Amino acid sequence: MIDCMIVGAGGCIGAVCRYLIGLIPLKEGSIFPIKTCIINILGCFVIGMIAAYAAKNTSLHPRLILFLKVGICGGFTTFSSFALETGDLLERGNVGTALLYAVLSMTVGVIAVFAGQQIVR
Repeated sequence: MIDCMIVGAGGCIGAVCRYLIGLIPLKEGSIFPIKTCIINILGCFVIGMIAAYAAKNTSLHPRLILFLKVGICGGFTTFSSFALETGDLLERGNVGTALLYAVLSMTVGVIAVFAGQQIVR
């Protein structure tokens, strides 16, 4: 139960940070979703730093890592977890699985968005 509370607290922080970045005024009329792109890339960078630091520093408490990776990064963007998992698969030599995971996640994810929209419409 404590792990759920830790993830929830981190998720709250991540979600609020995502919301605040969304409030940054940018030039209107741009087709490219720059704020989401920034959020996803920043989330990937941060989760990569956390994963590398945790691997080097085994004295870090597992709940701190849970708070940072699953909580904050997960609340900020799940794309960061996707990128980390894909990178881990590649590092372990599972190129085929990594490619399958990436292609399936992106294509089926986009199809699922359209399907959900169509069902509601």
